[in-house]
Amino acid sequence: MKGRWRTWVLVGLGAATVIAAIYFPYLQKRVKTTAKIEQPSEEQARRELTTPTAANGADPVVKARMFWASPEDETALAAVNVDLALSPEPVLRAKQVLNTLLAGPVDSDLRTLPADAALLAFYLLPDGTAIADFSEALATSTPSGIQSEQLAADSIARTLEANVPQVRRMKILIHGQEAETLAGHLDLTQMFVVNTKATQPGPLLGGALPRATSASAGSAAGSAAAKDTQR
Repeated sequence: MKGRWRTWVLVGLGAATVIAAIYFPYLQKRVKTTAKIEQPSEEQARRELTTPTAANGADPVVKARMFWASPEDETALAAVNVDLALSPEPVLRAKQVLNTLLAGPVDSDLRTLPADAALLAFYLLPDGTAIADFSEALATSTPSGIQSEQLAADSIARTLEANVPQVRRMKILIHGQEAETLAGHLDLTQMFVVNTKATQPGPLLGGALPRATSASAGSAAGSAAAKDTQR
């Protein structure tokens, strides 16, 4: 009896080995196929994040002023006029110009923000304080150094100043959180001056502000006079 049981066990193990040998290549092929299918999906998701906000067909086409690195001096910014259909609503307008800034100029060497960075959210408080929330790539892909980091922040602030007059000052968040620095040097706990002569935007625009962001913005706004920096 024991011998017969041992024989059945050996036969079962042999059959399992044969089945595994046949099935393993198929399983390996399925894994590779699945990986190929998922990769475009992830890429598509990133593209959707970085795609400029679609403009309403009724939005007028205007000469928007974008600030990228100067071709004559890489340490300075230069204004570039771009024909864009921009919304009259400040929040949507800000998203449109910032997404265009993120997309970069024709000459990619003159971009001021990382190509893989994305604008996640934008809020505008009644006092003209803007909160711009960017993906982690803004911090991880911006070249470390006070000059490159300052140029990145200045390009955002000056582009908003030129195209969204309701913005007075700006707070930069990274993935919904306050960061100490951009890439190791530029202080992100501060408010950045955008336009000291900005018009008041009226009611809160762009949706309700998350509680955590609201607390950070309120605290920073209270000390803005002490922390504001010039572009």
